[in-house]
Amino acid sequence: MFGRSEMDRTQAPGIAPDDVPEGLDRAAFAAGCFWGVEEFFREVPGVVDAVSGYEGGEVDHPTYEQVCTGGTGHAEAVLVTFDPGRVSFETLLEEFWRHHDPTTPNRQGPDRGTQYRSAVFTRNEAQGKAALSSLDEFQARFERPIVTEVAPASTFWPAEEYHQRFTERTGRGGCHVANW
Repeated sequence: MFGRSEMDRTQAPGIAPDDVPEGLDRAAFAAGCFWGVEEFFREVPGVVDAVSGYEGGEVDHPTYEQVCTGGTGHAEAVLVTFDPGRVSFETLLEEFWRHHDPTTPNRQGPDRGTQYRSAVFTRNEAQGKAALSSLDEFQARFERPIVTEVAPASTFWPAEEYHQRFTERTGRGGCHVANW
């Protein structure tokens, strides 16, 4: 299978928006610290893989240290590979909204900076329409406006190996902020 998280970082190229394994689909979500985001998406039946990384910036092969400065434009994101016959993109959006506070700009819990923004990076027109529709639907659940960015996908850069499956490997909890 995909297995980028098992590769050495120096061997892991960026993943283009149209790089989708046959019979599967992909979506990328940013909702604060990627450890918790990766963890809750791995629990969703029909998700084949979830990889922590960086998306939405202007620097090729960004490192965690670079992204943390806020100077690369990247968000900590998770690339979710899923079987659309088992789980819909709309269901993934529901999980995304339930597991973070989409009303806080550039912040989730104690994590602050543009790298912790809320975003859905859409890989095609159908995902873009579904994400905007879902945002409108979920807005009714929040008193403050949702500030989630819905943007076309760019190159996704897998994070360093020590970030992959972090909560699974270490037993330390992810950065869960909310459970709406």
